[in-house]
Amino acid sequence: DEPEEEKKEDSEKTEEEKGEKKKKKVKEIKHEWEQLNKNKPLWLRNPSEITKQEYADFYKGLTNDWEEHLSVKHFKVEGQLEFTSMLFVPKRAPFDLFEGKKKPNNIKLYVRRVFIMDNCEELIPEWLTFLKGLVDSEDLPLNISREVLQQNKILKVIRKNLVKKAIEMFVEIKENKEDYKKFYESFSRNIKYGVHEDSESRAKLADLLQYHSTLSGDDQTTFKDYVTRMKPDQKGIYYITGESKKAIETSPFIEGLKKKGIEVLFMTEPIDEYAMQQLKEYDSKKFICITKGGVDLGETEEEKKAAEEETKSFENLCTIIKETLGDKVEKVVTSSRIVQSPACLVTGEHGWSAYMERIMKAQALRDNSMSSYMVSKKTLEINPKHPIVKELKKKADADKSDKTVKDLIWLLFETSLLTSGFALDEPASFANRIHRMIKLGLSIDDDEDVVDEDLPPLETSAASSDEGSKMEEVD
Repeated sequence: DEPEEEKKEDSEKTEEEKGEKKKKKVKEIKHEWEQLNKNKPLWLRNPSEITKQEYADFYKGLTNDWEEHLSVKHFKVEGQLEFTSMLFVPKRAPFDLFEGKKKPNNIKLYVRRVFIMDNCEELIPEWLTFLKGLVDSEDLPLNISREVLQQNKILKVIRKNLVKKAIEMFVEIKENKEDYKKFYESFSRNIKYGVHEDSESRAKLADLLQYHSTLSGDDQTTFKDYVTRMKPDQKGIYYITGESKKAIETSPFIEGLKKKGIEVLFMTEPIDEYAMQQLKEYDSKKFICITKGGVDLGETEEEKKAAEEETKSFENLCTIIKETLGDKVEKVVTSSRIVQSPACLVTGEHGWSAYMERIMKAQALRDNSMSSYMVSKKTLEINPKHPIVKELKKKADADKSDKTVKDLIWLLFETSLLTSGFALDEPASFANRIHRMIKLGLSIDDDEDVVDEDLPPLETSAASSDEGSKMEEVD
């Protein structure tokens, strides 16, 4: 029995070994997926549950910006139409902010979480192109085309809401002084562009504007603060435009207003000229450009009588100056707006200011025909209390044909052009007059061989003799 049991065990072992040999190895391929975009659709979540870091991560993923955003507006609109949006304000302006060939805007359009396009021009106005973010609409059709988008009424309602919410966000930024300073340095031109372009939002945008003034020092002031500091009898909000704060804070135009303690706003960007053409008033107070004619300084009856007497006594000098300058000026009058300067040049109330004239002359593709009727006629205003003007009056009364008087009138006119913000038409003749004054100061006599500019007949005769010799050569 024992040998039989051993045989059974051996046979079982051999069967097991055979079974093991029959087993096959099967290769299994496992894929390990790494989720690259870990940002879930934040715009679907409740804004109160989202942290600042989550917004920052989402903003960087959306825009490829290396910096965090300055501010965000996350909102949902429900009613006749439904959409969700997130708008971000960057910390700094891109270098190509106003480049014509760049992408129209940075707002991505989604329809029910499906991405449609990232450059929908109808979604946001041009002055808000610095905003970044997205709009997710529930009402637009998924198979929408560019042509349909342009005619879509839903898009117009979305656009209106985006502008409204963007302005609300700017007002929120304004509550933090440091953040608003960064925002205004980067995007103040966009706000001013909005004032020029967007008539519906103009009043709200005017509250966001800030300028330096004669009373603000290093800080900037708003129109609202200016109105609170206005004098009881002040006619409006006075401002001056120019190339820099340094150039206009010493301008002759602000002397009279400074003396009366009236605040003047300094506007130093070209876009300010365009914005002020549209922004006629603030809080029922008119804007008054002090470089133009017709500025009322709120004079008393006594001051008006004194001014009338001065006008009569200087009438002869005004006539002589007008005759000397010819069509360079429309008229010559006495003025109370200047205190320390002898004269200044003002433009017409409805034409271009001196700064606007410079801006238009600098346009690469400007139309010269437009300049002919928009360039204002200049009025020379003289200061009857200034010693130079008083002495000039004495010399003119003694001999109105005196060559020195005419030379001084031209010098006074050209220096007034420069201090009033205009460009000189003939810099060489102005330089010659200055050189003559330097010679007088150094007691140097004019050399006989130096050609005097008041001797044109010699030049014409020389020119005619040259022409004669040329004709002989031809013969």
